Amino acid sequence: MSSQQRGAVLAFDFGTRKIGVAVGDWETRMAHPLEVIRGEANDPRFARIAALIDEWRPSQLVAGLPLSLDGEEHGLTRRARRFANQLNGRFNLPVILVDERLTSVEADSRLREAGVKAASRKQVEDSVAAQQILQDHFDHSPHPQPLSRPRETGAS
Repeated sequence: MSSQQRGAVLAFDFGTRKIGVAVGDWETRMAHPLEVIRGEANDPRFARIAALIDEWRPSQLVAGLPLSLDGEEHGLTRRARRFANQLNGRFNLPVILVDERLTSVEADSRLREAGVKAASRKQVEDSVAAQQILQDHFDHSPHPQPLSRPRETGAS
């Protein structure tokens, strides 16, 4: 198992006014919504991210890559790539970009199905979208192979 496929992983659903954050770990391959970082100023946003990195000690970071439905890049795509580069540069952790098409729609749908009222959905939707981004990453990453083949024991 590579060192990048051990321990915690933090994921981010980047937005210009909010950043959804989720956490998960390689052992369980399960993602959980964590919080929403609000505000447009970079310094407080990165200060909060630094605190989360200090708390969770992730082996890697995942950032959603917003694309249009046909897969084309747009203005927010460039900003999300820049955000991912800043994460890597500031925290010296590998950053994986994950296609985030329809994750916000999926998050809203899941919250509706759970009976969460509209006002409450808006408060947590971005962290649930980050959860979906991270879960997609776990689900589409190969399972590591054991270092050696297990030996069979028994009569010879």
